[in-house]
Amino acid sequence: MRPSRRALACALAAFAAGAHAIPVAAQTAPPIRLVVGAPPGGTTDTVARSIGATMGKELARTVIVENRPGAGGNIAADYVAKSAADGNTLLVSFSSFSINASLYKNLPFDPRADFTPVSMLATVPSVLVTRKDFPANNMADLIKLAKASPGKYTMALGGIGSSLHMAGERMKMMSGLDIVNVPYKGTTPALTDLLGGQVDMMFGSTLNVIPHIKSGALKAMGVSSAKPLASLPGVPPIGDTIKGFESNAWFALFGPAKLPADTLARLNDAARKAVAAPDFRRLLEKESASAVSSTPAELKKFVDEDIDRYAEVVKFTGATVE
Repeated sequence: MRPSRRALACALAAFAAGAHAIPVAAQTAPPIRLVVGAPPGGTTDTVARSIGATMGKELARTVIVENRPGAGGNIAADYVAKSAADGNTLLVSFSSFSINASLYKNLPFDPRADFTPVSMLATVPSVLVTRKDFPANNMADLIKLAKASPGKYTMALGGIGSSLHMAGERMKMMSGLDIVNVPYKGTTPALTDLLGGQVDMMFGSTLNVIPHIKSGALKAMGVSSAKPLASLPGVPPIGDTIKGFESNAWFALFGPAKLPADTLARLNDAARKAVAAPDFRRLLEKESASAVSSTPAELKKFVDEDIDRYAEVVKFTGATVE
């Protein structure tokens, strides 16, 4: 049977209405690129892909993640800093954004002047863990041991200049401890040697160390957050012993400098809705992380202060990168 002309006309009208439901700008606009200074599969990449999916829906735009790893995130940051200020190229960055301002002697960009802060995305605490037979069971005992034997104990570093490296340096700076750093080419070999007892301690992400804490292969001395973590009951914040200590990794969204005000407002609104999405919050809970959004002004203030905080710690370490 052939459809009636009326039915066919109705069908065509419905199709036309559906086609026009997609804004013309969304059909013709280029994709928004979220540039990540880390390889696929890492935490920063995962954060970018999760928020990108929601931002794409909110903005009625295609959002893609582009990985440009290397130089502690500087390659990606430099690329975005030199991109057009049209909101189509954005940077999903992490704590190294602040650290690198002091760690690198000659950055090809100015982290304060060459970016437009859009929104904070997440904060992630770490855990100070020791080998299972370490002769201390809490921070007070660890500090007492380390002060009694300067230079005797060792701390594994998964990467020079990382937020975990800076957490250890901040702890030593604030408590006057002499603990020897042992650098590794990545978290995995550092953790392997800690599990084998070749080094005494390290700061590790919750994702990497919680399984070993729960199995008894490592001991947890304290968490770097201001409050205890639900995933580690009974493990207190390090700040309970070293007053004022706190060290969290963070992830945030930036654009090139001088983003137009209306573009910035749209991006901030979409980012905040992405951070509030249940899927994103569940993703972060797996790592005992927190979904945190902000206004552009709040993120700018945070980054300015964070650069100054890390400058003090980098100076204490004496570390520099050409």
